[in-house]
Amino acid sequence: MITNPITYLFILALLATSFYLFEQKSKLKLFRYVPSIVMVYGFAMVLASFGVFANNEELTTIYKLAKANLLPAMLFLILLQVDLRDFFKLGKKLLGAYLLAVFSIAFAFVVVVWLFGFEQESAGAFGALAGSWMGGTANMIAVGAALQVSEETFGVAMVVDSVNYTLWVALLLFLVPFANLFNRYVGAQSTQSVVCEIGCSCTIGAKRYWLLVALAFVASFLAQLIASWITFLNTTTTVVVVAAVMGIAGSLTKLRELNGSSELASTMLYLLVALIGSRATIESFSGVGIYVVAGFCILAVHFFIMAVGAKLFKLDLFSISVASLSNIGGVASAPILAATYDKKLVGIGVLMAIAGYLIGTFGGLGVGYILIWIAQ
Repeated sequence: MITNPITYLFILALLATSFYLFEQKSKLKLFRYVPSIVMVYGFAMVLASFGVFANNEELTTIYKLAKANLLPAMLFLILLQVDLRDFFKLGKKLLGAYLLAVFSIAFAFVVVVWLFGFEQESAGAFGALAGSWMGGTANMIAVGAALQVSEETFGVAMVVDSVNYTLWVALLLFLVPFANLFNRYVGAQSTQSVVCEIGCSCTIGAKRYWLLVALAFVASFLAQLIASWITFLNTTTTVVVVAAVMGIAGSLTKLRELNGSSELASTMLYLLVALIGSRATIESFSGVGIYVVAGFCILAVHFFIMAVGAKLFKLDLFSISVASLSNIGGVASAPILAATYDKKLVGIGVLMAIAGYLIGTFGGLGVGYILIWIAQ
């Protein structure tokens, strides 16, 4: 049994690093459907379930400290890569498809959680899931922390995210050959004539890891300091919002040109997932089936609204599919789907997915608080 906090963090860091490297080096098809970040959570949870990590004051303290400081630092680095000015290069058609996807996902969460009558804790978990399906895993962690979702219930959201996401990706890839048939039905022209060149100066030049680490933790400190002075809703929500705003503000300056922010943000994200997994146990997943069914219902409502919107606004299958997956799948899968239509369109998938980092935090928080209000 591990009782030392340094050993505890080392094991989690080793676990996160091992799965990340295995995914990068092995190129197994398995990782297309079960991302390494989900495996990190799962194995950390297995270790916790077998009593590898002691439930003592020292580990609890280091867990809280690491999570509280890494979360705003990670958010700052992720949003440092976002340039809102690039988003408007997509044009009216693609912007419309993206906004329709965001609205339909938010609406679907509200309707389904209301119909299923979940209690507040489960509603909070679906709020965290909304953060993921409007942005990514980083947004899910941020929203879950802000909504004060327990580690066990957060694990349920991770399971629903993984299962539903896998089948959703498969469905959208299955529909690719039917693009011309769908486009004729809705009366839409193909977007494949639109080539969006997306460049990011944050991938050019020497890596500036230490400078970025310093900036990230300065941002983390300032976010927590501001939250201690001014609090709205709760302290964690304030920290998340302040860190996100600082990241967006930084992206509009020369700080966006610092190379290495993506790698550092990913490192912090994997460690955060491992930390959360280390506080959950397998026993907490009994009865998860109803939540998976609810997840499928959310996707069904989302699919229906996107299909109706495509008919009304004459949106082609590429536009609505990539807009959907850029929310639900994020930067790991939206570019792959875009490339399936045409490799020249990869930039559109990347840009939509990156925009989700911004939308996911604020949208997830908004949806989450509505769900908790409904569950009262």
